Amino acid sequence: MRERKRNRLYKFDYSSEAIYFLTSCVQDRICCLGNVENGKMILNSYRKKANEQILWLEKRFTYFKIYNHVVMPNHVHILCEIIKNGDCNKIKSISELIGAFKTTSSKQIHLAGLNNFSWQRSFHDHIIRDYSSFENIYNYITRNPEKWDNDTFYNKIDET
Repeated sequence: MRERKRNRLYKFDYSSEAIYFLTSCVQDRICCLGNVENGKMILNSYRKKANEQILWLEKRFTYFKIYNHVVMPNHVHILCEIIKNGDCNKIKSISELIGAFKTTSSKQIHLAGLNNFSWQRSFHDHIIRDYSSFENIYNYITRNPEKWDNDTFYNKIDET
């Protein structure tokens, strides 16, 4: 049996202080979190719920700082940092934080009426190592809606 590819950097402590670029996709990349029109994300109730739960992470976990994020039609990007402070005894890992986001946002989206909604298993992460990378990713997230037609996650399937 072939060994499965690792999703995370081997032996890296994902609860350590670092800046992370995270991406999570909707199952089957179905476009249910809104539409992009004229380079702008158009709000729908499901996108609003996902966005609220991203912001909830920062409020709930004082060591989790969000620098930029976007909810796209079928995925989310989050540029964030774990900053250890004296207020926290146990730091959740990035996997646990994304798990909390997926669980709570799925529940809120189901309550809003999209009963068959689910996130794709796992997520993509990138550890930011320098300011140039941070700036490029920050700008990528900001410009993601205006470049939607060329996005690697672009999918014309719309389930809204």
